[in-house]
Amino acid sequence: MFYARIVVLYSLLSICSTNESKIKHASKPVRLFTEEELQRYDGSEKGQPIYMAIKGVVFDVTTGKEFYGKGAPYNALVGKDSTRAVAKMSLDPADLTYDTSQLQSLEQIFSGTYKAKYPIVGYTSRRVLNEDGSPNTEFKPEDQPSFTLKDEF
Repeated sequence: MFYARIVVLYSLLSICSTNESKIKHASKPVRLFTEEELQRYDGSEKGQPIYMAIKGVVFDVTTGKEFYGKGAPYNALVGKDSTRAVAKMSLDPADLTYDTSQLQSLEQIFSGTYKAKYPIVGYTSRRVLNEDGSPNTEFKPEDQPSFTLKDEF
């Protein structure tokens, strides 16, 4: 069953890949999410958007609710930063984290699937802020020309 889910996840990611000209942009301004705030968008409440973070970028995956909604095959990925799980194509609870220190590039999945298909609605605080709470000067928004760190602080 586990391997079947991996194959389906890989197939889904491959099928969903589109070219850069079809990138969807959020109609609302992006915002900063703490881990606790992001958990509220896990697909458990009907009518509430479903959010998922990859590489600290929060995507609105509500249009894919048949995959990410409550009881759906990939619901474990939503309401948190699931970078490692997406990179490894894994639904193992140990992989449902932002930590990618042991992984190779996940840029193809990140850009070719999520950035191409789902609107960016914000960033996790871990991506924008340093551990001490100061702004991360290395932060660069993903395709959000109107977003600046100054807007958030």
